[in-house]
This record gives sequence, structure tokens and C-alpha cells, in this order.
Amino acid sequence: MAINLNSHLFAGNPLRSKTPKPHDPLSLSSSFESLKSHLHQNPETHPPNSPFFKVLLFKKGRPLVSSSIEEEDGVAPSWHLGWIDLADCKTILGKHGVQLTESSLVYLGSRAEEHVVYWAMDVVENGELVTKLSNSKQLCFVELRTLMMATDWNDSWGMGDLAIAGHGRALLEWHNQSRFCGHCGDKTVPKEAGRMKQCSNELCKKSIYPRLDPVVIMLVIDRENNRVLLGRQSRFVPRMWSCIAGFIEPGESLEEAVRREAYEETGIEVGEVVYHSSQPWPVGPNSLPCQLMVGFFAYAKSLEINVDKEELEDARWHSREDVRKALRFAEYKKAQRLAAAKVDQMIKGVKKRRSSSAGYLAKSGELAPMFVPGPFAIAHHLISTWANQDPPTGAKAQMKKLASGFVSKL
Repeated sequence: MAINLNSHLFAGNPLRSKTPKPHDPLSLSSSFESLKSHLHQNPETHPPNSPFFKVLLFKKGRPLVSSSIEEEDGVAPSWHLGWIDLADCKTILGKHGVQLTESSLVYLGSRAEEHVVYWAMDVVENGELVTKLSNSKQLCFVELRTLMMATDWNDSWGMGDLAIAGHGRALLEWHNQSRFCGHCGDKTVPKEAGRMKQCSNELCKKSIYPRLDPVVIMLVIDRENNRVLLGRQSRFVPRMWSCIAGFIEPGESLEEAVRREAYEETGIEVGEVVYHSSQPWPVGPNSLPCQLMVGFFAYAKSLEINVDKEELEDARWHSREDVRKALRFAEYKKAQRLAAAKVDQMIKGVKKRRSSSAGYLAKSGELAPMFVPGPFAIAHHLISTWANQDPPTGAKAQMKKLASGFVSKL
């Protein structure tokens, strides 16, 4: 069953990171000044119309979450972010010998309708605090990838929470990776409420901004034979196939990166390249805090596959009918509900957890002969778009066709 979403997972963050007016109480600069006065317990300096503050704690990239509803009548439980009021957060941290300071908080954004500003904080260095929160029957630190699998795509609030969690993890992991200046080696200090860092060396003072690693991901299409090229990496689970992908190199365009990656990994030459959509991907390794997956349809000019075994385990052409069958019989919704139940058990401290490995069983109960990534990944939407309708060839292709026809008549 293919799933169509209004936006990709991790996109559609409901928090505003900037406001039209710099002196708005919810703006980064104003809310940061207000935050400092609250932390230093100086009510006389509290700005008028000071917003409320909520904090989301992270442990090694895992956000603190809680469960919303009990599982009943076939309805899977849902999770939501475990926001803590600033005053409560200060009290909890204080009991464990941690002083909450403005430099330890990272600005996430605001919700104007609630008059609330949201912040993120990493508590990984305080083991006692982490243990206490983790042992709570209402709160638990959960891997972002697990939450991704457990999010109901029809739950707009859950989708928003996932986008916020992804944004928070990306910023905090970037902070952990940029503790020292890459130019002179001195320590860096957070600036602009954690949205940038600066070298502490007075002779350097280099500004450092959050890292973003762009990746092209492409569905290579053999238009004449009505099939697509899918690859397998050795880390994939059995029978899983996906799109070709790779990092963009300095000095090349997106289209050039698509053609280069397709040729390097599979030996297939690509001609026309058509943009599809993009997706933030903050669930990679810690060294890559946030990747941006930029999706394309790529039309093959050659058909003979020559796999680079260092990059891929295998690559094959798959017919439209085989891909449609894989989409039609995979139980993506079942996998999501199993993952949601697993998160609920984690929050409640249940040690025996359900496995979500059976999530891609065929509807008959047998293992599907092949399957593609679920709706949480842009690869799914590239593949399902092609499987269910021919992707557009683009105005450039039409112009080329007209031009070639005109030249042939001369």
C-alpha cells in the first residue's frame, strides 16, 4: 500500500524560528533576554509580555517523550514530546547539581497562538538525572529513528512533534561536533541563543553555523522498458531495495551529482534529471547532524549495470508491475502500529518489547518477495509516484524534443 503525504516526515516544523519584528517578545533576541532574566530570578528585569518557556531534554540525540493514549480497540497508542516548563526544568536539574544557564539552551522557535517559546537541551553528561528520567513511568528518551517509524502519518500533531524533535537533534548534535574552532583549535561558545557558535580566541572569532549535508537521491528510470533501477546495500534487511543516493561534491550542481552517482555506483549513464521533492534527514550518524535528501527522477541513457561493490551489494532493474505489487502488499500501517506499541512499552518500562520486524509481511501473512522503504523515507515517494503514474518529463525535455524535430527537417 503506497502512502501519499502532504509533506515528508521531519518537514513541516510548526515552530517559527523567526518573527517579522525583531522586538517581538517571541523573537530570538527578545526571548533570549527574557530567558536570562527568568534564569537569574530577577523579576524586575522581566520584559513586558514575557512569553512562557518550555524545554525539551535530549540524551545522545534521543528526545524525551511520553505516551498520549492507551492502546485499545485496535487503535495504536501515540507519543508526544515531553516538554518541561522552564521553572520545573530548573528545579529538576538543580536537585541533581546542574545549574541551568542560558548557554546550555538552544532556541527552537515559538508558537504565536500559545505565546510560548521552545528550547532544547542536552543532558547526556548528567548520568543520575538521565537515569531518573529514564526510569519514570511517564517519560523516556527514545531514538529518533524509532519515533520516525512509530509516527502516524495521519496525525498532524505527531508529524509536527517529529519535525521539532528532528530539528532539535540536528542542532544539539551540531553543537557537540563543533566544540572547537576548525580554524585555530580554540574552544567555541554559543551565540544567538545557540543558533550559531563563535571561536573564543579574540584573534580569530570565527563564526560557525549549523551544518547541513546535501544528498541527492534518485530513481533511475528506463522509460522504454517500463522499469526502474533499485539498489541494495549490505546493511539493508533481506529483500529490501531502494533508490540510488550519494553526497554532493564541492563544485557540482545537483543534476551533475545525480548523473555522477548513478554512473559511479551502477555504471548507468543518465540524461534528463527532473526534481521531485526534498526531505530533512536528521537520523544519520552523529558526525552528520542533518542531511537534506534532494529527490530526483533520472532517465537512463544506457542499460547495462556495472555495480560498484564498495558502494552497493547489488543493483537490478525492476518492472512497474513488480514494484506495484511490492507497494500493494507491504503492510506499512501495521509496521507503524507495531512501532508505536514498542514506544509505548518503552515509556512504561516494559522490558519485553514487540518486534516491528514483521511490519512488511504481505497481507497473506507470508514474507513479501521484495519491498521498498516505508512512507517515512523520500525513496518511498519517488518509487510510488513512478509506480502509480508516469512522472513529468519537464519543460526542458519537451523543448529538446521540439528542437530535435526541427533540426531533422532541415
